[in-house]
Amino acid sequence: MDALEFFGAPETDKLVLVEHDPGWSSQFVAHAERIRSVLGDIARGLHHVGSTAVPGLAAKPVIDMLLLVDDITADEDYVEPLVAAGYVLRVREPGHRLLRTPERDVHLHVHEPGDPEVDRLLLFRDRLLDDAEDRSLYEATKRELITQEWTHMQEYADAKDDVIALIRSRARD
Repeated sequence: MDALEFFGAPETDKLVLVEHDPGWSSQFVAHAERIRSVLGDIARGLHHVGSTAVPGLAAKPVIDMLLLVDDITADEDYVEPLVAAGYVLRVREPGHRLLRTPERDVHLHVHEPGDPEVDRLLLFRDRLLDDAEDRSLYEATKRELITQEWTHMQEYADAKDDVIALIRSRARD
């Protein structure tokens, strides 16, 4: 598969940041249990990533989850059970699938173990958990960007790329 595919109508959401909600971790656990119950051994790993995984960090109120499966492309044997469990397939692209809840409060990113993006996501999350200065820098960046007008949420995400790259580089040092 070489192309990016979107499923469903385009969506525009008002971007908002809210203060950290301690309940986000229990929401992650509830969704992880639901996913494991329908996927069994297909789920090789589940991680809470993104800003909602970092206590004290303001975030969009969307739980980002990372699901690892052995083969993302073969027959996508993980998609049908996830859809039956209430998740909606939104994006299919090389090396990545995105499913979400109909309420749009959970984004489930699917990758294979060993995909470099897995390491990048976990490295970034762990750096924010461990380093107050980088956590503050990232939050300040998000607070500044959220005040701007964005046609698509991806534009907002892309605008954070430079600060994310900086924080990742510090994590590697």
